Amino acid sequence: MKLVFALLLVITTVTPTFADRVELGPRPYYLIDRMADGPLKSKLLSCGDMEFQPSTFSISHRGAALQFAEHTAPSYKAAARMGAGVVECDVTFTSDKRLVCRHSQNDLHTTTNILTTALADKCTAGFSPASSGQKASAECRTSDITLAEFETLQGKMDGANPAATSVAEFLDGTEGWRTDLYAGEGGAVVSHAQYIGLMKSLGVKFTPELKLPAVQMPFDGYTQQDFAQALIDDYKSAGVAPGDVYPQSFDLDDILYWIRNEPEFGKQAVYLDASYRRRGFDPTDPSTFKPSMAELAEMGVNYISPPMWMLVTLDNGKIVESAYSKSAKAVGLNVITWTLERSGPLHAGGGWYYRSIADAIKGDGQVYELLDVLAQDVAVKGIFSDWPATVTYYANCMQIGNRL
Repeated sequence: MKLVFALLLVITTVTPTFADRVELGPRPYYLIDRMADGPLKSKLLSCGDMEFQPSTFSISHRGAALQFAEHTAPSYKAAARMGAGVVECDVTFTSDKRLVCRHSQNDLHTTTNILTTALADKCTAGFSPASSGQKASAECRTSDITLAEFETLQGKMDGANPAATSVAEFLDGTEGWRTDLYAGEGGAVVSHAQYIGLMKSLGVKFTPELKLPAVQMPFDGYTQQDFAQALIDDYKSAGVAPGDVYPQSFDLDDILYWIRNEPEFGKQAVYLDASYRRRGFDPTDPSTFKPSMAELAEMGVNYISPPMWMLVTLDNGKIVESAYSKSAKAVGLNVITWTLERSGPLHAGGGWYYRSIADAIKGDGQVYELLDVLAQDVAVKGIFSDWPATVTYYANCMQIGNRL
C-alpha cells in the first residue's frame, strides 16, 4: 500500500514539459458537437484521434482560468499540459518593489485568501459588509504588502459576492459557469521570477503584461520606467533569450520605452490596443484609429493586440474580418487577440468579447466559427484563451504549428 501511495505521489507531482504529450480533455469535443453541420465541423471531427502537440498559436490567458485560480502554479501547469506554447503573467509590484503575477495591482481581495489572513489589516480598505443599499467591498493591493508576505497567500477563483455580510460570503462569489473544484485548496501565488523559472521548466514561451499601477507613480521613488525596466531585467537575469519573450502593455509609452532601451525585447513588444475605450472609435472606420496603423509601424511597433470583436464584423450574417484587421495587415503589423473561453456559455450574443458579431452568436459551437475566421482570414499569430485546449485542438487540426 505504501508503495502504491509513493508511486501516486510521484505521478501527481511530475511537472509537465513542452515535449510531453498534450492532454486536451473533453471540452474541444463538446464544442465541436454543438457546431452546425458543415465543412469546418467535419474537418475538426476528423482530427479527434490525432496526437496533439503544443503550439505557440495557443496562448494561455492567466493560466487555465476557466477552471483554475488565475496566476497560480497549478493554473500555469494546467495550461502547459493543454498545449499552450506561450503562457501569460500579468505583472505588478509589491511594497518592496518586487514583481509578482496578478491581473491587477488591487485584486488580492477577489483573487486570493488575503481577507482571511492577518495581512487583511494591511489592505488599502478592509472588508465592508453590504448594508443599506451599499454593496460589500474591500481593496487589497500587492503594494500593501511585501514580496515575502505575498508569497504566503493562496489563490482563489476571481470573484466576490456584493451582497455579502461576512468575509466568507464575500469570497464566495465564483460565477456559476466556472468552478471551485480546482481552487478548493487554492494554489500558490507566483512571483514574476518564480513564473520565469516555472515556464523554463515547462519549456514554453513568456508573455508578461506590465499592468497599470493602482498607486500613484512614482511610488516611493519607483518610476514607470523603473517598472518597465525591472520586467526586462528579470528575463536577462534568468538568461532567457529575448526571442522567447513577448512583453505586453496597454500603455504605448511602455512599448516605446522597450523599443528604445531594450530593442531585442522591444521588437516583440505587444501593444494592447484599448481604442474601444475612446469615444468615436469604430473598428469599421480607419479614420477613427488613433494612432493609425501606419503611425504605429513607424514608431517601431511590430505587434498589436486588440480584443477579438475588433477584428471581425458581420456581412449578411457571416463572420468576416473587419477594416481594423485589414488596416493592420496592410502595414505589416502582427496581430494577437484576446480572449477566447472567457465569456461563459454563448447565448444571447455571447457578451462583450463577441459584441461586433452578437447577432450571429446563438450557442457554444460558434467558438470554433470565430476561431476559424481569426486564424484563416485575419491570420492572427496567436490567441489568448482561458482554456488553451480549445485553441490547441484547432491549431493541430489545421496544421497551424507555431506562428510566434
